[in-house]
Amino acid sequence: MILQGNSYQNGLPIQISFSEGIIDSISETQISLENDLIIGPGFTDIQVNGYGGIDYNEIQRDPAKLAEISKLLYQEGVTTHFPTLITNDAEQISQLILQIVSLRKMDELSRMSIEGLHIEGPFISPIDGPRGAHPKEFVCAPDWSLVQKWQLESKGLIKMITLSPEWENANSFIEKCVEHGILVSIGHTNATHQQILDAVRAGASLSTHLGNGMHPIIARHPNYLWSQLAQDELGASIIADGFHLQAEVIQVFQKVKKDKLILVSDSVSLAGMPPGDYELHIGGEVTLTPEGKLHLKSNPSILAGSASNIRRGVSFLIQNKLASLSDAWEMASIRPQKLLNPGHVLFKEGAIADLILCRKDENGELKVIKTIKHGREVFSASSSSNS
Repeated sequence: MILQGNSYQNGLPIQISFSEGIIDSISETQISLENDLIIGPGFTDIQVNGYGGIDYNEIQRDPAKLAEISKLLYQEGVTTHFPTLITNDAEQISQLILQIVSLRKMDELSRMSIEGLHIEGPFISPIDGPRGAHPKEFVCAPDWSLVQKWQLESKGLIKMITLSPEWENANSFIEKCVEHGILVSIGHTNATHQQILDAVRAGASLSTHLGNGMHPIIARHPNYLWSQLAQDELGASIIADGFHLQAEVIQVFQKVKKDKLILVSDSVSLAGMPPGDYELHIGGEVTLTPEGKLHLKSNPSILAGSASNIRRGVSFLIQNKLASLSDAWEMASIRPQKLLNPGHVLFKEGAIADLILCRKDENGELKVIKTIKHGREVFSASSSSNS
């Protein structure tokens, strides 16, 4: 599908007239049209561990099974996502990378959807609390030669690494990553204020799921949360599912980070699955509630990961009056794209676009009607309901 008419207004969601999968016209302002249809840039999720019962962190008998993740995310308006590989044995991470390379080679939809890899660990804090659910036995100091090996295996697909700057060689490692076009994000950290300052000077530009991956109780000050919030150069990603962060915490993060705040899902394999009891290879016995909370079966107060998606995150912000439709949509689309592709113009006249057509219901929930990826319709709610 080709954009026709005027370009998008600052890349933000706009109202359109829509027929037979073709954009007939694009207005320069938001106006209410028949059926309250809204079109805007597809969502980009830079932190997806798994979805729909399938895990990027598990070796599959048939890598083609992983293709289902892209298809399911298209139904949620996610046109681009980064498979996220967490702390593991170095050779196992290599095998998981090769599995995704194989997937992209064999499946066109996955190749279009997967534009990068996010390596979350093993260069994180070994300390209980900040380490989260990452297995301690595989946590290690940053190793540039290892990243070079992984990058070669991935054919240049690694675009983002989450680490803790508490390691002695962290700054030189960050500089090498940035030099080679890899975004460095601070996360799962027990770093001091000075270590965070040094990491930012070395080129770290984001905080991974800020407010999570922390000690349950921290010092009033100083602490690594204040230190990351105070750095204007650091953007931040957040999980807006109503469980990982309270609404008032998101309000504060928005006031501080402004247009550098983005949404991620950090979804695990149970995202998109029916409520019930499950067993995860990391986390053990867990429960997924009807409300979407994923917690340890033995302790409902301890989260076992995120079972949400970006569309729900956008809806959560709107429903709780934490952001306008335009701002929430931008946090899930424009901002992550600009972060990973500086200077990239998402929409211009005549461009092939990643688009989603939505309707907002009376409760503020966004419903995806159509998803367009690289100019192709990859999901239609009407076709899905009839199948």
